[in-house]
Amino acid sequence: MHFLCHTLLPNPGSRYDLANSRRSRGCNLSANEHGGAAAQFAPPRGAVGRTLSPVPEPSDRDLLAAHARGERHAFAELLQRHRDHLWQTALRASYGPEDAADSLQDALLSAHRSAGTFRGDSEVRSWLHRIVVNACLDRIRRNKLRQAVPLSDESVAEPIYARDEFAQLETALIVDAALFTLPAEQRTALVAVEMEGYSVADAAALLGVPEGTVKSRCARGRRKLLEYMSRPHTA
Repeated sequence: MHFLCHTLLPNPGSRYDLANSRRSRGCNLSANEHGGAAAQFAPPRGAVGRTLSPVPEPSDRDLLAAHARGERHAFAELLQRHRDHLWQTALRASYGPEDAADSLQDALLSAHRSAGTFRGDSEVRSWLHRIVVNACLDRIRRNKLRQAVPLSDESVAEPIYARDEFAQLETALIVDAALFTLPAEQRTALVAVEMEGYSVADAAALLGVPEGTVKSRCARGRRKLLEYMSRPHTA
């Protein structure tokens, strides 16, 4: 994860750290520097005697909007806040760390490009979470054929554990195929609750919908999965 996000972290000169660095510089000016910098850091006319309010930290929405306007470091600072959560989300929704890393990178690129489409009807964290989950599920679908490697004709005795692993993989692929028969809303709700282990309340907060909506989506999704799994599936 660290190699993924390192290049996306804000540089020390980020505009969002500029106010703090200026305050620090203003407080540590030497006697020789003070005269030359006085005009730059002088309070506005009429502000003598006032206490300057601290610059508020930008919200997630502020950072996403700033990125959409072309601010260079805004998206990196947004990821700095949420990268641990997004990485854990990718791990829970993937077969392994490599797939999780690739899916997370796909998701971050997608979020980077589509920031202007954010409608503001959910929290930015929930919006990023959905993009990561969908990227993981999309990679599972693309990798299904690659994972189902045919056995070589030159194979001699197939170990029991190999047969067990193949059976588990076959079952996993059927479940994955079943997941992709569901509408996206039901799929993401089921992944959050059943695969990722979130409570209904936490899933509702992450997905930006009421708890009742999560429950109904999961219930409908489970019924459709049972119908799909009850049908015969051939190789």
